[in-house]
Amino acid sequence: MLDIKKVRANPKLFDQTLEKRNHSAISKELLSVDENNRNLISELQKIQEERNSKSKLIGEHTANGKNDEAEKLKVEVGNLKSKMQDLEDQQRNSQNTLDAMLAEIPNLPDESVPVGDESNNKEIKIEGKKKNFSFDLKEHFDLGENLNVMSFEQAANISGARFVIQKGKLARLERAIANFMLDLHTTEFGYEEMNVPILVKDQAVFGTGQLPKFKDDLFKTTNDYWLIPTAEVPLTNMTRETVLDITDLPKRYVSHTPCFRSEAGAAGRDTRGIMRQHQFYKVELVSLTSEDESKDEHERMLSCAEEVLKRLDLHYRIVVLSSQDMGFSAQKTYDIEVWLPGQKEYREISSCSNCGDFQSRRMNSRYKDNDVTKFLHTLNGSGLAVGRTLIAIMENYQNSDGSIDIPDVLSSYMNGENKITK
Repeated sequence: MLDIKKVRANPKLFDQTLEKRNHSAISKELLSVDENNRNLISELQKIQEERNSKSKLIGEHTANGKNDEAEKLKVEVGNLKSKMQDLEDQQRNSQNTLDAMLAEIPNLPDESVPVGDESNNKEIKIEGKKKNFSFDLKEHFDLGENLNVMSFEQAANISGARFVIQKGKLARLERAIANFMLDLHTTEFGYEEMNVPILVKDQAVFGTGQLPKFKDDLFKTTNDYWLIPTAEVPLTNMTRETVLDITDLPKRYVSHTPCFRSEAGAAGRDTRGIMRQHQFYKVELVSLTSEDESKDEHERMLSCAEEVLKRLDLHYRIVVLSSQDMGFSAQKTYDIEVWLPGQKEYREISSCSNCGDFQSRRMNSRYKDNDVTKFLHTLNGSGLAVGRTLIAIMENYQNSDGSIDIPDVLSSYMNGENKITK
């Protein structure tokens, strides 16, 4: 949620910054509703003061035996009360209108974010080297099916498209990947592991920015719970309606959860394999910081996610997303894209975003710095997407006979196994 004070302070700059998001100018409409709302608040305050003054006089007149004057004032106070109730309804409706308008507006991009669409994303780092192969490479789904450790047909019979059943060593490998990530982030990087609900209420999904605009991307139960699209939702909402002390910051959380997405806008994209599924697993990182520390925390989170790929010896690059390619709540986003030799392209494996105070305003999550109360800055990132990491391992560690080597760092999680064979 954006701060209306920023719009009041410089509406022209607000519209210009919002234009970077490919969003039409809206300051005029916002300020019109805001002005009406503030006028109603001012009028309410005046009537309240008048009511209080006359109520005091009623007591004085009654004490002095001026009953006629007191009765007259009682009628006037009653009329003021009725008028206040009407104005309160108007003001409540006006505030709701303003809040609804603000809730639909994306976060403003940081000044360092490149302007434009996806084609303007900026590559800032390449790590490692592409592996050389002397044979024709397969994509992960062919590898998995040939080894009989991945079945899309069985999953489709149970659940339909965009689901998979993993078997045997491959199922264990995915679990090993997640456990490795959790151990790394908790023991070396200071994240606190959390086991969180995967069913959440409206207010939680609103708080992180998926509602109201992106409800079609989510799954909802028949009794009005939402299935989480990422652990970012419950982790970030842990501070809803709370005030932390600056000495308690930063808070760093990590969680391994299933994630659920309808992929409403993905028709015809990644229809084979597990790149884009309705149900998948992620190890999610969330940080809560002060305003002054959020940019440094963003760089730190990125380096934590990177380290997973370094230890798995996977080639990747980092890009800064453009203003129109960022998520709704993001102020700045780094994408980590891993090289998939079977697909012959880089694919996103992690997005690390600094949301500033955008989410915390929606959740009323604050911290106290001496005597000043401020909104928290929230950050989130995949550390990593487990299924996509599995894809990267399968394609980068494949052998000419169709077997898949297991990275050394995962061997202990696989009971010493070093290869998946038929």
